[in-house]
Amino acid sequence: MNEQDDEERPICVVLGEEMMLQAKDKVPRLDIMATAPACPQVASLYPSLHASLDAELNALYASTLFKLEAYERLGKAVEIPTESYDDFDPVGQDPRWGVFASFHTYIEESFPLVHRSMQVTKINTYALVFHWQGSNPELKPLLIAAHQDVVPVDPTTVEQWTHPPYSGHYDGTWIWGRGSADDKADLVAQLITAESLLKAGFTPRRTIVFAFGIDEEAAGTQGAGALAVYLEEKYGTDAFTMLIDEGEGHGSNAVAEPIFALPGISEKGYLDVRMQVSAPGGHSSVPPDHTSIGLLSLLVVALEQNAHPAVLRREGTGFANMQCRVQYDRKRYPEALRELARRALTDDAALEEFKHALIRFDKSFGVLLKTTQAVDLINGGVKINALPEVAAAVVNHRIAEHSSVEDVQSHITALALPIAKEFNLSVNAFGTKFEFGTEGHVVLEDAFYSALEPSPVSPIDPSGPYGVLSGTIKSTLESSARYKASEVIVIPSLGLGNTDTRFYWNLTRHIFRYSHRGDLDDLYNGLHTVDEAVRGESIIEQIRFFTKLILNVDEML
Repeated sequence: MNEQDDEERPICVVLGEEMMLQAKDKVPRLDIMATAPACPQVASLYPSLHASLDAELNALYASTLFKLEAYERLGKAVEIPTESYDDFDPVGQDPRWGVFASFHTYIEESFPLVHRSMQVTKINTYALVFHWQGSNPELKPLLIAAHQDVVPVDPTTVEQWTHPPYSGHYDGTWIWGRGSADDKADLVAQLITAESLLKAGFTPRRTIVFAFGIDEEAAGTQGAGALAVYLEEKYGTDAFTMLIDEGEGHGSNAVAEPIFALPGISEKGYLDVRMQVSAPGGHSSVPPDHTSIGLLSLLVVALEQNAHPAVLRREGTGFANMQCRVQYDRKRYPEALRELARRALTDDAALEEFKHALIRFDKSFGVLLKTTQAVDLINGGVKINALPEVAAAVVNHRIAEHSSVEDVQSHITALALPIAKEFNLSVNAFGTKFEFGTEGHVVLEDAFYSALEPSPVSPIDPSGPYGVLSGTIKSTLESSARYKASEVIVIPSLGLGNTDTRFYWNLTRHIFRYSHRGDLDDLYNGLHTVDEAVRGESIIEQIRFFTKLILNVDEML
């Protein structure tokens, strides 16, 4: 950690049984509440230096006129079909990118103060950076990200939508259309927040940077990949105090029950492995004992019979997540499991027992704790009376936090070599060659050149940026007119998929993936599917969240 990091972290002191973040030169105080030892919680964090501005904007956001204007802004953004495709050629070589120019025109017209007051830079033509200069250049900037693109709508499903997929229709409750939730709600809420703060005369001490990609739903290389290079060149390595991008939100807002908010602090890695077997062809009337398809099947069976084990480590995100869930979700988890969780903090045998008990209770915990593998694609053979000369399968891996791309490659290679030796096959395993015979050939390779290591794990120190984020989540929920829960519990989570943040690892250690809305309450039918829609009121809550976050981070040292 460099000296600037030390300067930006409030000083921790221990007072009696609770730890408190001591204000230094009017920095807001964070109280570390007396909580379960493995799941520390901070108290709600409200702006102090900017308390009157926060109250003024909160009143504005509650007005009917403001709400309707916000819904309309999101609806019109949805009307522009900024679809990104897996087969996109680079920007400048594919005319389908042109729709992003229309989206830029729309946001320029809708957010004039943002465009007049900030330095706007276009990267690779369509990716956007908004630089809002702060008054204190010694403070690390805050980076807020979103993406402009959306998943394409399957033409065969258009008639299944309640409202047309690019209508942006507001029916009094829901705003309908592709991208209404993923991810134009985040993007529009961020711009409305910035426009509202500018109108209110806010001048940040800390520079704020907004970065909007264009192909998060595809490869990400044309958008966030290019943005990352620009941001690192302009601001430097580890230059930002924290980064907020899209992610999970919070659980149901049920009467007299806790709300669980789930900011992501890490993401699994990724690897698609092609297993290809070549063998002599010929007429099917004189077959060998094993065709290329049969040999490939042996590889698939070996893989599925030797799945990666679940590993629970105290330093891992999965452990922190499960400790929080078990300790605070008393309605779902029995007392015996809570007692086992407490013992697992220091007892290795209990740790292993805790892992198995969790997986028996809910198999999804096993997914969090291991590298998963799924044989998703397979092909071979061209005619019923011709022996298949080539057969191939592609296996998708989501790599566990404790593992690596190399571990996965070694695992598959170790399973393939005995089979190859038994059946006299040569092998090329990720560039390393093995000669066991001439009766066929096996190739193991990165199928689409998309290998990605597991992300770095962001610190969850309550006295650092994570504490500010947690306190802001709590204050936003607890001060909402919609709030009816008993308390808010913030739980660190692990992403099974990958966001644009995979390109931003060099920019800050403090990367958080969080979209402030109810994952069940505020989404009509999920993401990437028919009838994508977001509850209108949730957009207002996102604006309230980003307002409090910007003001709170501005008050950090």
